[in-house]
Amino acid sequence: MDAERISVAETCLHAAHDGSLSFPEIIGKLLAADFEGYTIDYRRNSQTFYLTDGDSVAMDMEPSAGHVAAAFDAVEIERLVRWAQANPADYSYVAFCEKAKGAGCAGYLVSFMGRRVVYFGRTAETHVEHFPK
Repeated sequence: MDAERISVAETCLHAAHDGSLSFPEIIGKLLAADFEGYTIDYRRNSQTFYLTDGDSVAMDMEPSAGHVAAAFDAVEIERLVRWAQANPADYSYVAFCEKAKGAGCAGYLVSFMGRRVVYFGRTAETHVEHFPK
């Protein structure tokens, strides 16, 4: 993967954590750089970005507090997604990550082509969120 695309991925990773870009802005930057999606892995504290040509780059994330709970709570994951979409004053991506892990989310896959996010637990239970229209 070329240095420019790695820089875009790095910028988006840091922007999610520091709140300098919104989720739609991050998606826009990644799409413009020909990424087709990414995966977050809370157990490894990593994010992998995927290009449409099959290339990928994995990056370490700052670990969030807590651990991934054993039980996956899809109702709580859906509530957390709505919280993120509403973007109230008390929202931050760091807080989202901590709460998602507490709800048993081991990670999630974002597919731009599929316009969805698949959240998954340690037992491979899932919750699917489609991008808002």
